[in-house]
Amino acid sequence: AEYSVFTPVMRTHLGNKPDANHQFYSSNDTLAQFARLTQIHARLTPYTAYCVRKASEMGIPAQRPLFLHYEAESEAWSTQQQYMYGPDLLVAPVIHRGQTSVEVYLPGDDWLHLFGMAPSVVGPVTVTTDSPMGFPAVYYRRNSDFAALFEAITLEFGV
Repeated sequence: AEYSVFTPVMRTHLGNKPDANHQFYSSNDTLAQFARLTQIHARLTPYTAYCVRKASEMGIPAQRPLFLHYEAESEAWSTQQQYMYGPDLLVAPVIHRGQTSVEVYLPGDDWLHLFGMAPSVVGPVTVTTDSPMGFPAVYYRRNSDFAALFEAITLEFGV
């Protein structure tokens, strides 16, 4: 669920063998985390609508590699395990079981952690970001047109 919050379509993957995998309803804690994450996805609706509209008008995907915005930075071309969600959110999902932090490459811009778990950072720089369950490493550009929306999410859902 953490990954799909920062995509246009948030869904679960119940599959045809739900007992074979942990489901969002498998425990009260998981259900609470899932509920919180779906609320964040809902709060992002204006930004998601903007990203999808731009994808339709310009052919630029809502989820995109860093080099589409930072083509002059060689690290943006080699970064494989993070992406931009629209022009303003940088997402570095946890991809390994038990992982509680991620290395995040932040391109040349002024970045704020969406959940308020790290100080503001001016890139380009690589930082280690704590990513406990429910708080993925997501940064937003300080000068984003959606900064007020992201700040509201930080206040409501951050630490």
